[in-house]
Amino acid sequence: MSIERIGTTARYSDIVIHNQTAYLVEVPVSENTPIAEQTREILASFDRQLARIGSHHGRILSATIYLIDMADYDAMNTVWDAWLAAGTAPSRACVKVAGLAHPGWRVEIALIAAV
Repeated sequence: MSIERIGTTARYSDIVIHNQTAYLVEVPVSENTPIAEQTREILASFDRQLARIGSHHGRILSATIYLIDMADYDAMNTVWDAWLAAGTAPSRACVKVAGLAHPGWRVEIALIAAV
């Protein structure tokens, strides 16, 4: 059982694959933009990363969403719900955090997906 790391730096990998399961974390490209825009950026990045390994968002097993303000929950969910195909919702947690690595980020998402 090998571990494959893609886009590896000294601090993180874009994707880690083990046992046909991929682990990914994404953050917004832009800072200080509305939650809907930041969520769209993250989900578009997931689409690219999943396609890179022959997977797609219908194969997501689990998601953890980190929000700095729960007032963003509904707007984030509007984008999330439109992104997922009917019947493909993963198990999911959404938690409020005190902050993220960059002050202008409102959301960060971690996924586990089948390859």
